[in-house]
Amino acid sequence: MNEILNNIKQRRSVRAYTKQQISETDLNTILEAALYAPSGMNYQTWHFTAVQNNDKLQLLNDCIKKAFAKSDDLHLQERGSNQSYCCYYHAPTLVIVSNESTQWWAAMDCACAIQNMFLAATSLGISSCWINQLGTTCDDDLVREFITELEVPKNHKVYGCIALGYADNNVFLKKKVIKEELITIVR
Repeated sequence: MNEILNNIKQRRSVRAYTKQQISETDLNTILEAALYAPSGMNYQTWHFTAVQNNDKLQLLNDCIKKAFAKSDDLHLQERGSNQSYCCYYHAPTLVIVSNESTQWWAAMDCACAIQNMFLAATSLGISSCWINQLGTTCDDDLVREFITELEVPKNHKVYGCIALGYADNNVFLKKKVIKEELITIVR
């Protein structure tokens, strides 16, 4: 089978990780893959902030939970008050993907970069998961202040994050089932 297609088929969203940190070399490889993603007009206005400091990750999670607690959404309020809730599933590395919100294609550029990182991670035996919570809370004052301290550019919106680490082998990963009739070919 084609090596790239095989890699794509192997990737899964993992929501339970061991405490083992990924290596600096592997992190740099994953970030390099992000840099080679397509971007609108090749402007490359994105930014990638990799956080491997457990204390900072926990503080970020606390900021997000405080933002959730203020939400009108009952589901988010529950997450905000849940002591055990962790938006990044305790992964040892979180990559924050941001971009200038004034670029109408910013979200698409970030999505391409995130997919490249997922595939690079999979090829290295590293598990990953798309994390949305920071994207929905990045404009909260407390969250914004904290991510600015993490050097996310002030004029950027967060479009997604990637949890990276090694899968907890005690957690079952679902088999990917592809729905019917998702492709139409017009000739």
